[in-house]
Amino acid sequence: MSQVKHLAIIMDGNRRWAKNKGLPISEGHHQGYEKIKEVGKWCLDKGITTLTVYAFSIENWQRDKSEVDYLMNLLYRALTTEIEKFNQLEIKLKIIGSQENLSKKLIEAITMAENQTKNNNKGILNICLNYGGRLEIVEAIKKIIKKQIPIEEIDEKIVTENLWLAGQPEPDLIIRTSGEQRLSGFLTWESVYSELLFIDKYWPDFSQADLEKAIEIYQQRQRRFGK
Repeated sequence: MSQVKHLAIIMDGNRRWAKNKGLPISEGHHQGYEKIKEVGKWCLDKGITTLTVYAFSIENWQRDKSEVDYLMNLLYRALTTEIEKFNQLEIKLKIIGSQENLSKKLIEAITMAENQTKNNNKGILNICLNYGGRLEIVEAIKKIIKKQIPIEEIDEKIVTENLWLAGQPEPDLIIRTSGEQRLSGFLTWESVYSELLFIDKYWPDFSQADLEKAIEIYQQRQRRFGK
């Protein structure tokens, strides 16, 4: 029976969750933030050692400035106030994405959080921040050119080694909440053989039972990898 070791989640629906309840959008994002902490613990209990979440895409800058500012402050808070919990759980934190347009204080918080958790070895939480799948591939190509790797040596392995997620396993299962059925540029390179699962619930309503059901569905599938 296949085991989910790397779970990736597109945490969609925070805004619609808040709207349906007559609450401000910020409350939807706050509840989404609290949900990540719950899900992280559930994953550890289920033997899932790598969790990758889509927190903020490069397209999200187009949202209202007040919403973007709230999200950035929420991320800053997570990076500066949750480190003790990460260390208690022995979770390594990685921020995946471009640092362009991020504030100086947020970049400093990212560096500090990654350094303070780098020796933890029970699990990894990847937060995709200012992330785009195509951008990740473009940046990998730039790295390869900068390294002056001969063209005849460039293959899939070389590209993979220059991605933001380099050195980590590809996701076994990708879940998207809110009923939308697309990846929206999430892990474009790494997702080619991932199992996909789309759930109608908004992210703040995602439950432990939903995670257990997702794992059960995954285990019933046969991953052939083209064979």
